[in-house]
This record gives sequence, C-alpha cells and structure tokens, in this order.
Amino acid sequence: MSNKKPIIGVLGGIGSGKSTVAACFAELGCVVLDADALAHDLLDEPEVVDMLVDRWGGVVLDDAGGVNRRWVGEKVFDSPPELDFLNGLIHPRVLKRFEVVIETYQTDPDVSGIVLDMPLLLEVGWEKRCDFFVFVDCSEDKRRERIAKNARIDTEQLKKRENFQISLDKKKQKAHYMIDNNSEKSDVAEQIAQIFSNITEGSK
Repeated sequence: MSNKKPIIGVLGGIGSGKSTVAACFAELGCVVLDADALAHDLLDEPEVVDMLVDRWGGVVLDDAGGVNRRWVGEKVFDSPPELDFLNGLIHPRVLKRFEVVIETYQTDPDVSGIVLDMPLLLEVGWEKRCDFFVFVDCSEDKRRERIAKNARIDTEQLKKRENFQISLDKKKQKAHYMIDNNSEKSDVAEQIAQIFSNITEGSK
C-alpha cells in the first residue's frame, strides 16, 4: 500500500467553478493549495512591491500605498511582455512555497489528498507534479453568468485572459476525470465523491 497522498490538479475555464470543486474535495479531507490566494498575498510583500514600482512606477500603487491589483490586471492582460514579467516575478515564488507545503502535507495523517487550484497549472509546467487531473466542464453561458454575478471581470477581460491560457480542448485532453458543473452543487459534490473514491482506491 502506498502512503503517498494523491496530488490532483483542477483544470477548467475562468468562471467554470474550479474553486467550488476544490472546496468539495476539501470536504473529503483534501487540502487545497490556492494559487490565486497566494499570488494575491505575494503582491503585498515589500520585495515584490519594490520590483513592481521599479517596473511601472508609482502608478502601480493605490492611495493607501498598496498594489492596485485592478490596475495591474488591466496592464498585464493588454501586454504580453508585461504579463511575462509579472508571471516571472510571482509564479516562481508560488511554486517554491507550494513545493514546501506539499512535502509537509504528504506526511500529515489528517490529509487524504492534495488539490492544486492553479489557473495556469499546465502553463507553468506543473503537469509533472500531478497524479491526476479533473476538468470542470461548464457551458460558456454559465461561465459568463457566474463572472457577471461575481463582478470580477467583464466579457472583454475574460477573452483577454483566456487568450493567454492553454485552450480548454487541450485541458480536457489532459483530464483523467470530467466534472459537469452546469448543475447544482449537491450533484457536483456527488461526482467528486465518486471520483475521489476511484482515485484513492486506485492508489492502494
């Protein structure tokens, strides 16, 4: 019997409900590593702030002296070189921290699995770190509805951001399991429970 905790990568489009799926895995005893949350926190680190100011000037800061994240988002998704700069600054730091916590959770008896909620999981080369991929399938209309409800980004920004990501078709091809997230959360939870049962049984 292997004691290694399965590492599960969650794939899907923006607004598909990847975080909801990750939360369902958490209810089954998995720990979720949220790349967006960590990247958000990293933008508050003095070293990172200084590098952003060096690159873009004081305009990158808000009135309180913190990083204006909305400004940064609009800046980088209008310019591939600037997005490359930001990714090169943030992603190595995210991955380094994730490597450390993954090793810690692998020996934690209370953790049944490790779930990576990373929008650019394949793009940053972490395919090799995952044992399984699940793809969150959701219609484009449903994704736009969720995005509009959360008021995070508009349709134009959605297109820009997805243009910088691997296509959904290619992500589907990587998936070991598909999750239909066009329905109610209770149904999604049932799908995930069955998938995780298959994963853990196969790991024994």
